[in-house]
Amino acid sequence: MPTITDRPKTEVLDPKTANVRYHDWEASQYDQKWGITFDQRVTAYAREKFLLVAPERPYGTVLEIGAGTGFFVINLALAGLVEDAHATDISPGMVEACLRNAAAAGIPMTARTADAEALPFEDGTFDTVLGHAVLHHLPDVEAALAEAYRVLKPGGTLVIAGEPTRIGFRIVDTAKKVTGRTFRAVGGRLGLLRERAEETDPDAELEAHVDLHEFHPRMVERWAREAGFANVRVRTEELLSGVWGWSMRTIEAMAKPGLLPRQWPYFAYSSYISLYRLDNVLVRRLVPRDLFYNLLLYGEKPAETLS
Repeated sequence: MPTITDRPKTEVLDPKTANVRYHDWEASQYDQKWGITFDQRVTAYAREKFLLVAPERPYGTVLEIGAGTGFFVINLALAGLVEDAHATDISPGMVEACLRNAAAAGIPMTARTADAEALPFEDGTFDTVLGHAVLHHLPDVEAALAEAYRVLKPGGTLVIAGEPTRIGFRIVDTAKKVTGRTFRAVGGRLGLLRERAEETDPDAELEAHVDLHEFHPRMVERWAREAGFANVRVRTEELLSGVWGWSMRTIEAMAKPGLLPRQWPYFAYSSYISLYRLDNVLVRRLVPRDLFYNLLLYGEKPAETLS
């Protein structure tokens, strides 16, 4: 197999290898890129997201699959929803970053490199399996749901968040393209655009190849039921906030360094949160769930029947 340095840019890798190489490359800058922190502000956001689909209670021994740098499981532990945190990711670089973040946040954690489609745990190990923005990276989503079911204890809970919906993704993608074309047209005349790098790391270019799916909510509900889960429900989130947030990120990616004011991150985040809450309180009552950008999945492994 070619190495990172001698691999031609045009080489097509299998999805799992592409995900490992890209996320290893991105691990050191992932938190800064996505504004991930482990403070009261982001902990409250993670808690609010979780409670859109799951009841508020302690969730015991929790495994997050595809945990990345730990945004979801660590912040939920800080919020008091996770009592015993465990994590896996297919990227060794992400696992290392997750463990560093957990230690810095004061959250005891075990984490290991593992494939979500073939988890290295015994049957019935965990009270809860979490995931955030993981299913759309996996070649075989149904296999991952079956593995989550297997490693859960009877009566255990599955909570997945941050998965793009098929229609919502297209709405947001259109907004990103319109924003990009507009900013390029204006910024090109005024000298506001970031200069393009002549050389980029080949692994950075894999970003376009690691997102494999968008989902219809009904599709994910059916897969969860076929895996054996009961009390399955899917909620969606981010319509106005998704369009706004991704448009802001498009500007950030295109603007030349130093152009945006120091107050920009606060403005972008606070305006996104305001729209996120408007989506949750009002817009979801008026708009079909398929139009929202992300979906959240909840399911329960049935408790053993007493004889």
